[in-house]
Amino acid sequence: MTKVSRRSLLAGAAVGGTVLAAPIAAKAQEAVEWRMQALWDAGTTPFEFEKKFVERVSELTDGKFKITLFSAGQLVPANQAFDAVRAGAFQLMKTFDGYEAGKIPAFAFTSTIPFGFPESDQYEAWFYEKGGLDLAREAYARAGLFYIAPTVYGEEPIHSTVKMESIADMAGKKGRFVGLASAVMADQGVSVTPLPTAEVYTALEKGLIDFADRGDLTANYEAGLGEVAKFIILPGVHQPTTATSYVANQAAYDALPDDYKAALAVAAREISGSLRQHIMVQNVDVLKKYGEQGVEVIQLDPADVAANRAKAVESWKKATKEDDLANRVLASQIEFMTALGLI
Repeated sequence: MTKVSRRSLLAGAAVGGTVLAAPIAAKAQEAVEWRMQALWDAGTTPFEFEKKFVERVSELTDGKFKITLFSAGQLVPANQAFDAVRAGAFQLMKTFDGYEAGKIPAFAFTSTIPFGFPESDQYEAWFYEKGGLDLAREAYARAGLFYIAPTVYGEEPIHSTVKMESIADMAGKKGRFVGLASAVMADQGVSVTPLPTAEVYTALEKGLIDFADRGDLTANYEAGLGEVAKFIILPGVHQPTTATSYVANQAAYDALPDDYKAALAVAAREISGSLRQHIMVQNVDVLKKYGEQGVEVIQLDPADVAANRAKAVESWKKATKEDDLANRVLASQIEFMTALGLI
C-alpha cells in the first residue's frame, strides 16, 4: 500500500481534505492513553482485527494515542460494558447495539435487520451515505456515549437438524434466536427459544430445538455445530448483515484533539472492510470443512427471501415501539431498501 502523509490522510477523512490548522496539529502531539474492551474473546478472528484497529490508531497518531485492548469480560462482564463506558470506567468499547435495544429501540436497527439488507455494502452505505451514522450517534448521545463507527460484515447462518428448503418449512419448528430476530422469526411461525449461545450445541444435540442461530460459519464450526446439525441454511435471513460498533465515553471523546478523532474514524472504516473481506475468504474454506463432516448446505430461493422481506416490514414496525428515533431510523432504511429494489 502506498504511504501517504499522516496529515493528508487524517485531514481527508475528517474534514474533507481541508488542511488542519496549526493549533490542532500542535495539540495532536499530546500523549493520550485509553482502555478498550472488545466484544470477543482473545484468540478469535474479530479480536485479532481489534488488535489491528488499536495498532492503526497508534500508527496514524505517531504513537501518541495509545489504546490498551482487553478481551470480552476482562474489564467488566460483557452485559455491563455499556454502563461502564458511560460512567467512565474505561473509554472505549466494541459492542453490538442490539444488546441495548430494550432501552433504546433504535438500536434494533443499527445492529442487524432480519430479512433486511442482503449485502454488507448496502448496510454500510446506509451508515455512510444515507445518514445512518448521524442517527446512530443521536441514539447513543441520549446515553452520554459517542458512536464512532460500525464494523459491517455478513450473515450468520442457520444450523439445522432437519432439512428445510424454504421459509415456510421453518414454521412450527423450534428455533433459537435472540433480539429482533426472535420477534421477526416468531412472526414467521417459528417457535422461538432465546437460549444463551453456550447452550446451542447441547440443545441441538438433544433435540430441544430443531435449528439455531449462533455465530458466523467459522465460529460455529469451531464450536462443533457440524457434529450435531447436518444442514446449513443460507442466506441467514435472521441476520443477513451485521454491524458491531465502536462506542466511546462522550467526555473522553470530546477531550481528544481533532487528529485523534479522525484517526479513530479512519481506523474503524479500514477495519470494517478488511474484516469483511477476511470473513469472505474464510467462509469458502470453512464450508469445505463442513462438507467433509457430511453437512449439506441449502440455499434459499431469492424470491422466497424477497417475499418474506416484504412480510417482515410489519415486524420491524412493531419493534420500533412507537419511539420517534427508531421510527426515523427504520423509515430511512425502508426508503433505501425501496430505492435498491429490495422491497
